Amino acid sequence: MKFIELKLGSHIVVHGYDKENKEVTEQVIVEGFSRKLVALSRIKSVSEKYILTDYIDGRWIYWEYDGTFEAVNELLKK
Repeated sequence: MKFIELKLGSHIVVHGYDKENKEVTEQVIVEGFSRKLVALSRIKSVSEKYILTDYIDGRWIYWEYDGTFEAVNELLKK
């Protein structure tokens, strides 16, 4: 399994959907960023603000990251 090192911070966890088909989310606010190793297979998309990852139990997590889109893109290309 291949990993990428990222600095991740606050995030939004999507737990699923309610009866009206609206996302059930939990916002987690943290100070600063922490270094994390993330399996490349868990990364689903990258935007200017978030990296979307999946989780073992089917949840989705939108992570804020430290750095630029271009820097993350270069890391993913390696």
